[in-house]
Amino acid sequence: MQIERFVFNMVGENCYLIWDDNKNAALIDCGAFYEEEKNAVTSFIDKHQLNLVRLLNTHGHFDHVFGAAYISEKYNVPIELCEDERETFENAVNQMQQFLHLNVDFKLPSARKYFKDGDSLHVGNITLKVIETPGHTPGGVNFYSKADGVLFSGDNLFRREIGRCDLPGGNERSLISTLRSKVLTLPGEVVVYPGHGPATTISEEQMSNIYLRKS
Repeated sequence: MQIERFVFNMVGENCYLIWDDNKNAALIDCGAFYEEEKNAVTSFIDKHQLNLVRLLNTHGHFDHVFGAAYISEKYNVPIELCEDERETFENAVNQMQQFLHLNVDFKLPSARKYFKDGDSLHVGNITLKVIETPGHTPGGVNFYSKADGVLFSGDNLFRREIGRCDLPGGNERSLISTLRSKVLTLPGEVVVYPGHGPATTISEEQMSNIYLRKS
């Protein structure tokens, strides 16, 4: 798996472009807001002659879906989210207005597909397992590639932090419980690519994440 990270919009959201040896690609959490950000993604895809086959989202918050409609229409791919994330996604515009106090009516993709916990999503010869860890949002997920030893955690797990749980639909107890049982049990060498900030590893979080260490 090849991985390219883009940092987008006014809150520094991480968007990941992944692709296999045959140049089949997926975008994870396309939060491109400004025109130059959208151009950065499409220019990279076109320059490297990638075939974008999936547009995946770890959750539906506004900063992770800003660019989804643009990418969905340009490359004719539907946005894909967890079934339990419908309401969060459909309220993304209102979230942004409440959180940032900006009255920007951005579009949401009309073409949508939904997956569920435990599903396997294929991007060419890459397989991503869906690991649902509700708590930051009701249907927030991680995408795990066992073969490549990587986890895309969205806003569920950050380096030595967890996602905030004080937003609508949040539940800190649920997030901590599912991260401990479903994510911290992965091999320690797995690299974690979060929705904001730097990458980490499962072993680092086992040792250093004060929210997840068991006393």
